[in-house]
Order: sequence, then C-alpha cells, then structure tokens
Amino acid sequence: MSLKSEIINHLEAIADLLEFNSDNPFKIKAFKFGSNAIRQFDGDLENAILSAELKNIKGIGKAIIQVITEFYDNGTSTEYEKLSDQVPDGIQEIFEIRGLGVKRIRKLNEELGITSIAELETAAKENKVANISGFGENTQEKILTEIKRIKENRGFLQIHKSSAIADEISAFFKSSSVVEKFEVTGELRRGLEKIKCVEFVVSFSDYKYLIKKLNEKLKLVLKNNEQEIIVIENLYQIPVIFYITKNESDFTKKLFLSTGSNEYLGAYKFKLNIEFRDEKEIYKNSNIDFLIPEMRELDFVNAPYKLKTNSDLSIEKFKGLLHFHSTYSDGHNKIEETVKAGKEMGYQYFVVCDHSKSAYYANGLNEERILLQKKEIIQFNSKYNNAIYQGIESDILKDGSLDYPEEILQQFDLVVASVHSSFELSESEMTNRIIKAIENPYTDILGHPTGRLILVRDGYKVNMKKIIDACSQNQVAIELNSSPYRLDIDWRWIYYAREKGCLISINQDAHSIDDLQNIEFGIKMARKAGLQTEETLNCFEFEKFKNYLSRKVNRKIK
Repeated sequence: MSLKSEIINHLEAIADLLEFNSDNPFKIKAFKFGSNAIRQFDGDLENAILSAELKNIKGIGKAIIQVITEFYDNGTSTEYEKLSDQVPDGIQEIFEIRGLGVKRIRKLNEELGITSIAELETAAKENKVANISGFGENTQEKILTEIKRIKENRGFLQIHKSSAIADEISAFFKSSSVVEKFEVTGELRRGLEKIKCVEFVVSFSDYKYLIKKLNEKLKLVLKNNEQEIIVIENLYQIPVIFYITKNESDFTKKLFLSTGSNEYLGAYKFKLNIEFRDEKEIYKNSNIDFLIPEMRELDFVNAPYKLKTNSDLSIEKFKGLLHFHSTYSDGHNKIEETVKAGKEMGYQYFVVCDHSKSAYYANGLNEERILLQKKEIIQFNSKYNNAIYQGIESDILKDGSLDYPEEILQQFDLVVASVHSSFELSESEMTNRIIKAIENPYTDILGHPTGRLILVRDGYKVNMKKIIDACSQNQVAIELNSSPYRLDIDWRWIYYAREKGCLISINQDAHSIDDLQNIEFGIKMARKAGLQTEETLNCFEFEKFKNYLSRKVNRKIK
C-alpha cells in the first residue's frame, strides 16, 4: 500500500473512532476533509511532509499535520492511540464489516452491548439484530455473511504483503555469512493470491549461529523436537516456516515437496529415491514433463491436454501499458510521468484509461475534460512517436449500457468496461448486464470481471462461463487486473478462457507509478494457468495491437 493510501486510511480510522465516541462534529468533519484533501493531492506527498508544505494543502490544518507527521515517523499517531484506548477492544474489528457504518455500530453497542464480532455473530444468530430499528432481517443476514467471510479469511495475507515479509527475510539471509543457500517455497513460490504462511528452504554452515541470529532478529519459536522446522509466531501476521536441509540433494527434494501443492504431488508418482541437483532431474527421473512451480495445482491436473504447456510469460515480453489512471481522474501521477516510468520498464505503447463520468467519486471525466485530455495526449505524441492513446474505463451501468453515448465512445482508442456499482444484483441480472456491455461494439476489454477485493469483499454473483463465452464471441479481451487486492479474472477461469480463444490483458490498473510494479503479481497468476505470450493482448507488437483496436469499429489509429 502506498504512503498516500496508508495516511488516508489512518485519517479515516480516526474519523470513525471520533464518530463512534460522538465527539465534536466539527472535529469529525476536519478529519474527513483532511482525508479527502490527501486523496485529491496530486503532488509528492512524502516531500510535502518532509518540507513542511502540508500546510499549503487546502483542508489540512495543524491537528491533521501533526497526525500525518507522527504517522510518517512512527506508523501511528498519539490521536489514534488515545481514541483506540477509549473504545472497547473489539469494536474496531467490527469496523471491518462492510455496509454497517459507524452510526449503526454505535447503535449495536448501545442497544445490545456488542463489543466484538463474536458477540455480534451470536446476537445475529439469535435474531436480536433484526429487531433493532433500522436493521431488519436482510441487514442481519448480510452481517452474518460478512462475518463468515472475515472468519474464513483470518490467518491469510494478500500476496504483496506476504512477498514483503519474504523479501525482508531474504535480505537477512543474503547478509548472513552462514547461510549457504535459500529459496522461498510453498504457496508464495506457486503464487497463490492469498497466503497462509511464508516458507523457506535453507541450508547453512553453522546451525547454532544461524539460530542465534534468527532469534535475535525474528524471535523464533521451535515447533518440533528435531528442530528441522522453525516457525515464527506473533512477529508477523502469518507464520514463517523454515525447512532446514543438510546437503544439495536434500535441499532440492525439500524445495520440490514443500512447493506442492499436495493435490498436484498426489496426482503423479514422483520417484525421489536418488540424489538430485535440481528439480528438473526429479521430473526426468520420474519420466514426467517438467512443470514450472506456479502451475503445480490441481487445476493443471484437470486441464485439457492442449493447455498443459508451461507458460512462457515474463515481464520482458510486455509491450503495452493498457490501463492506468492519471490526475485527470483519481491517479496520483500525470500522464507523462507514468509514460516515462513505463518506458523505463520497457513498455513501447501506452493507453491511459481514466474513470468515466459515472465514477463521480473518482473524479470521472465529463465530455469537456475528455477533450482537454485528448489535446494533451496529442501534444505528448509529438515527443513519443504516437505511442500514447486515449482510452477510458467506462462504467457499466445497471442496465448494461456504458455511460457515454456512441458519439463519445467512438472518440476513444480503447474502452475498458467495468462494473463499479449495484453489486447486489442476482446472478442472472449481473450476468445479463455484463454481457450487454461486452456486446457493445466499442468495448475492447472487460475490466476486473468479478469485482472482488481479496480478503476485503467477495466478487458479485456472476456466471463466469457465460461471460467468457460472450467475450469470445464478441472479440473482447478479459482483464487480469494485477492489483494484489483484485487479481481478477481469477486465474482458475483462465484455463476456460484459453479454451474459448479469449485474449487476456494483464493490466496494472495503476493509480500511481508505484502501482506499475504490480505487474509481477498479474504475471504470477497468468503463469498459474499456463497463459502464453500470444494469448496476452499487451504482449502484442505495436502494429498487431493497433490492428486489434480496429477489429470491430473503424477507429483512426495512427
């Protein structure tokens, strides 16, 4: 999460605590305004903090500046800690329940004495919540559904947070003179979208010294008598496990077995009866074709034979940056700043896709601002050899139409159609809504097709098979949104999309330059489903990509 997002969340958390405590309404508004001011700030926030320029941001007063500065220095603030101490310990976890809101949470506390999710679940199951004025049976059922999701997701972290833990420990291993070899293994090596433990295979020259240093840094708790597996408890949000190995062959075998998955390993008869230098020798000895770690899942075992080729995707294969936001809507960087950063990563062509006018909460573009942006892009293209295109992330309205008329849609070089509202439709209603948008001749890519936010909210109800069929029939690519909170389309559906001949567009949906790095997570997901370079829209060479843009409608592509 970016510094900007962390500060916004911190200010909003303070506003929630103030509201729960029925504090001064003006103070509550000040923190809400401060949060919005930071959200709309398009400059260098870190520099503004360090140079004391926060005072020049409209809506940021002295109290907010103090909180932001403390948070920057310490990861928290005195104001937040003081307010946290004033509420029951479990109240803030109830804030995680989507759709409740602070006023309702306070009402639950006042009328039922609820101070935790466990107490709320019990009250809902006993039908007490439905009887409170303003709640009812539907709200009670939604609360139970949300609590179930929260409980199921406890003990997991999103892949980017798990990767950050692995990177920290890897840096420690690299600096240690006694660590001879190590590698990340388990779910993180396979690239699952949510991780329950970070795992390493390690070999070393001095066991006692290594354990001493790990204890100093990571506060270890040994979990078995042989001391072959070491688990870190409490330091991180999820456990970290080390598989200790004695020699090169032992390292290879444990890396292979701990990578898993258990379902994949159980489907084949691997022979581990000799010494091995690497995993390819294990496959060769077992007379089984080598498979990259990401694909070692049950879905591979069940996939059609023609789809069982190792994915060849890598960051070097990507030519196009197709879905990023700028300061014209809710992005943190200007178009040219993102293009320059993209060029440094090796991208050759670019499509800015800011939010459309229905996304008022994200400063979506009205018709007048569309023209202003187009003029700016034309100016940039004199410097960038016509490599920058104007796209749009157009909202799919409740009836399935896009939120611009045809005469506006035809002005864009590329249209990403996405659902951002009315998530509560039935499966058939949502499916028909999305299919109608797919059938729009101006739709090029279906954005994040299920709307899920990993460990935050489930996707809306939709028949993905029918959606993929419609994309195939209408020559619409499907987005694999690389945000580690989305990773949507779910990689498990990519096998079926490949069967139907659909193109996948692996997009960062970047709202900042930092977000461009999220492509690594999208690539991981795509590799899990065996996706090939030729099946990936933004791996197309420039001329082939331009042909794609003109496949259905007569666009004037330079």
